[in-house]
Amino acid sequence: MALTARDVDRFEAARPRLAAIAYRLLGSAAEAEDAVQETFLRWQAADVEHIEVPEAWLTKVLTNLCLNELASARARRETYVGQWLPEPLLAGDPMLGPADNAEQLESVSYAVLTLMERLSPTERAVYVLREAFDYPHREIAEILDITEAASQQLFHRAKKRVADGRARTAIDEAAARRVVEEFLTAAAGGRIEPLVRLLTDDAIAVGDGGGKVPARAEAIVGAVAVARFLRALFKPGEAKRALLGGVPEIYAWTANGGPALVAVANGRVFGVMCLEITADGIAAVRSQVNPDKLERATARWAATPHGEPLLTLF
Repeated sequence: MALTARDVDRFEAARPRLAAIAYRLLGSAAEAEDAVQETFLRWQAADVEHIEVPEAWLTKVLTNLCLNELASARARRETYVGQWLPEPLLAGDPMLGPADNAEQLESVSYAVLTLMERLSPTERAVYVLREAFDYPHREIAEILDITEAASQQLFHRAKKRVADGRARTAIDEAAARRVVEEFLTAAAGGRIEPLVRLLTDDAIAVGDGGGKVPARAEAIVGAVAVARFLRALFKPGEAKRALLGGVPEIYAWTANGGPALVAVANGRVFGVMCLEITADGIAAVRSQVNPDKLERATARWAATPHGEPLLTLF
């Protein structure tokens, strides 16, 4: 049965929420868009006149499509070249979804998206639906075909696993911005000591090149080791300019609701470095340089006024 204009409008009204759920579940904007489109095809094929609560129906279909995708994605990631990190979303991207409270902001942070890789697909679904979208356990149970008690148990377990992996308490936005600027100045300097002072003793650096851009296969651990790596990374060089096809420009920005550096050359985003900043210093530096995961960031960057870079690597 063909959809009426009203049926299409009902789906389009739900699309932003569905996309935000899918992104949190999958960690990939491209895969999230595919899941939303497949949900629309299911809606198109359904007898929508007899669907009593369209929002619940659409959420159930989307969530289960994402669960299937997560299962196959885990198998793919076993053969992924190097470290796997989520696709970053720059400030203002509608797929970031609601940001009305601390729980919603944290659920889409780069650190939490990375930590959610530790969860089972069902734990991840329960965590996202409850923490980010405030679904009651009764509705989550119906979406996932589990009991309400099981939903509660899965949520508490998932929340604990995410909390156990989190760094120390984060600092406010203004202080984070100052740390980002100090970090960039230190990284571009000639000595590692200023960088070491900004990092926690157990700081880590992780990069995702997807086998297409050089990136360390293993995480770098420890303030001194991370500082040395970053100093080499930010050192200007003709080879880097030739590889990137232009002069690299570094901007202080926001990605996934947190402090980040965006690296741009010739109008193309070639890297997003998300910083996990705590009261004790920078606890983690996670860099996405896989070009397949930066296409959306590049499009967003082109549509956003961004002023002058904080650093140009001549």
